[in-house]
Amino acid sequence: MSEAHIESAPRASGSASGGVGVGGPNGTPEAELSTTKAEAPTPTGVPRGKSVARPGDRIFKSLATTSAIFISILIAAIGIFLIWRAVPALSRNQVNFLTSREWVTQNINAMAFGVLDLFQVTVLVSLFALILAMPVALGIAIFLTEYSPNWLKRPLAYVIDLLAAVPSIVYGLWGLLVFAPAIKPLAVWLNEKLGWFPLFATGSGSITGGGTIFTAGIVLAVMILPVITAVTREVFVQTPTPQIEAALALGATRWEVVRTTIIPFGKSGYISGSMLGLGRALGETMALYLILRTTSQPFGWSLFDGGATIASKIALGYAEFNNNIQAGAYIAAGLVLFVLTFVVNAAARAVIAGKKD
Repeated sequence: MSEAHIESAPRASGSASGGVGVGGPNGTPEAELSTTKAEAPTPTGVPRGKSVARPGDRIFKSLATTSAIFISILIAAIGIFLIWRAVPALSRNQVNFLTSREWVTQNINAMAFGVLDLFQVTVLVSLFALILAMPVALGIAIFLTEYSPNWLKRPLAYVIDLLAAVPSIVYGLWGLLVFAPAIKPLAVWLNEKLGWFPLFATGSGSITGGGTIFTAGIVLAVMILPVITAVTREVFVQTPTPQIEAALALGATRWEVVRTTIIPFGKSGYISGSMLGLGRALGETMALYLILRTTSQPFGWSLFDGGATIASKIALGYAEFNNNIQAGAYIAAGLVLFVLTFVVNAAARAVIAGKKD
C-alpha cells in the first residue's frame, strides 16, 4: 500500500502573533474581512448596521414636531393677548393690583382693583379639594387594580369615570341645594369644636347657608376625583408583572406588594394625575359661581369664609365686558390664573423629575 504524499497549503505571510495576515484568503487580514462584511450592502441596497427612516416615520416625526411648535406658539399667543388687553386697565388702576383687596371697576376713570383676595380664595379652595380627593383617589385606584373582584372592577371604574362627564353647573346646583343642607351639621360641629383653629374659625360666609369654601371645596373634590383616579389606575396597571411576582415569591403579602412595588412604580403618575386635577380645580367656574357667596369682608383663611375665585369673579363680571377697559381688569385677573397654572405644572414636573432621580 502506497503512502499518499500530503502537502500542507502555504500559510499567508505575516506575523502570527500580531494577527496580521491570518485567517483571510490571499493574506487578507481578519480586521479587513470584518470591515468588508459590515459594510457589505444588504439586498435592499442599504449598508449593514445603518437604519433607514421609513416614509411613515418621517411623516409622523414632522407632524409631531409641527404640533409641538403650534401648541407652543398658541400658548405664547394667549399670554401675549392677555397682557395686551390687560395693560390699558392696569395703567388706570389706582391701587396695587397684586396686594389690594378692592374691586371697583364701574368708573373707568377711578378704577381700583386688586387680585389678592381672589388669589387666596382660589388657592385655598383648590388645595382643600386636592387634599380631600388625593387619598380617596389613591384608595380607589389600589382597590380597582389589586383587590376588586373581576365582576365589580369594570362597572365601578365606569361609574367613577362617568363622574367626569357630569357638567359643572349640575355639580353646582347639587352642592347648593342638596349637599350644603346635608353637610350643615358637620360644618356647625367643626366650627363649634375646632373654632380655635384658624381654618375652622368663624368666617365671612354663612355656615348654615352653605355658601362657604368648606362646601365648595368638598364639591370640587368630587369633581376632580375621577381625573386623579383614572390617571392613577392606568399607571398602576402598568406595573411590571415580574416585579410583583418577585415580591410575592419573597413572601410579601398583597398589601406589602402594593406598598413596596405598585405605589413606588406609579408615584410619578399619581402626582401627575393630582396636578391635572388641581389644574381643573384652579379653573373651575360655574360650580363655584353658584356655591360661593360673595362678601365685602377681607379673606381670613378660614374654610367658612365666602368670597370668589378668579374664575368665578370673571363670570360674575360678564356684564362689564362691553367696555374694553373694564374687561381689561378681569383679563388681568385671568392673566394671574394663567401664570398660576404654569407654576403648578412646573412644580409638578420638578417633583416627578426628582422622584425619577
